Amino acid sequence: MAMAISVGKLRLIEWGQIAEEEQTRHDHIPALFYRRAVVTGDATPAPRNISTTTNQKNRSPKVSRFNAKVRCNYYPLPLREAERIRNLLRFPVELFSALDPCVGDGAAFAAITRDSSARRYGIELDAYRAEQAGPSLNKIVQGNCLETHCAVESFSLSFCNPPYDWALAGNARERLEAVFLNHIFRWLIPGGVLLLVIPAERATDCAQVLASHFKRARVFRLSHPESVRYRQVLIAAVRRTRREREQLRDREISEGRYRFTTLGREYEGLPELQDTCGDPYVIPTSGPAALTFKGLPLDELEDLVANSPAYRQTTRILAPEPTVIGGRPLTPLHAGQVGLVACSGLINGIFGSGEERHIAAWKSKKVTTKLTEEEEDGTTVIRERERFVQELSLVFATGETGTLE
Repeated sequence: MAMAISVGKLRLIEWGQIAEEEQTRHDHIPALFYRRAVVTGDATPAPRNISTTTNQKNRSPKVSRFNAKVRCNYYPLPLREAERIRNLLRFPVELFSALDPCVGDGAAFAAITRDSSARRYGIELDAYRAEQAGPSLNKIVQGNCLETHCAVESFSLSFCNPPYDWALAGNARERLEAVFLNHIFRWLIPGGVLLLVIPAERATDCAQVLASHFKRARVFRLSHPESVRYRQVLIAAVRRTRREREQLRDREISEGRYRFTTLGREYEGLPELQDTCGDPYVIPTSGPAALTFKGLPLDELEDLVANSPAYRQTTRILAPEPTVIGGRPLTPLHAGQVGLVACSGLINGIFGSGEERHIAAWKSKKVTTKLTEEEEDGTTVIRERERFVQELSLVFATGETGTLE
């Protein structure tokens, strides 16, 4: 609960309000490239997540977009659900090619293709997870799936659990679930099987492709608690041949599209994915595939940027080293001098002990005050006054945070 306490000219605001304002302010930022977590084999500290204490009863079952950005839209499929998906499939004895365009650490994809003769191909944006998935795959591409290209009709099986987010396309916004499906579905051979895991409400964005290019579509509700939290469903379907697409009637496409657009409303009534399946999907055989990444090698650029003369010049401006002041004053400082030193940021650091131990950091910021005056002739005059105020940010050992200005 956000709370403000006024003490003279000082105003203390609990960080819960600030976190809400930051979440609102950052909600328009599109998905960016994800930073890698391992550099040249050295151990890297795990990223720290900032969280606020909220009432458990009022917490929404859907994760906010701000928190989704923190975890890079990574929601791995529970292994129990992956084993159930495995039971939907019947694999051939001959070799075939299978793809996961968002392979993550590879655990779910390995469980789905377990005990098969699959050539496993994967694409993963995060370098650390790509390194984890590497041993279980025949080919791994570390990069953006949307910048990876492949010949059409190359794979017999595609398992896709895409990011759940919005993507910017010109002046319009598209769901990433639909963007990923549009990018990869042509890589399936006719008769190839698609396994798509998305929130039930997002089937609407994929309805046109699914109704036009796929047959034998079945929808299952995933029952694992993590899957229920995001209302995930599995859409299993077989890609049509060109002749089958040409023979489709508009009425059949409209009916198929309507079926997918209503999944969000009919989520509770969908059948659960069971441990057994009486009518499995038969995976056809296929030859080797070739994935080509045409994006920028971000990790190599990150390693080389430190040697760039331009980077060294801009670092002094964009990321200057903090000023360090040491030593004892010649005479004891009085209260006014301590205030000046503190406001200038020269004594930022760790103070106190026990529950009162905290980190303090001062900064200056500009504040604009508007004054409205009305003249005798009825004219309204708006005057703006700019001034600088000092703001103190506090983080206590107990997890409490706040600002003082």
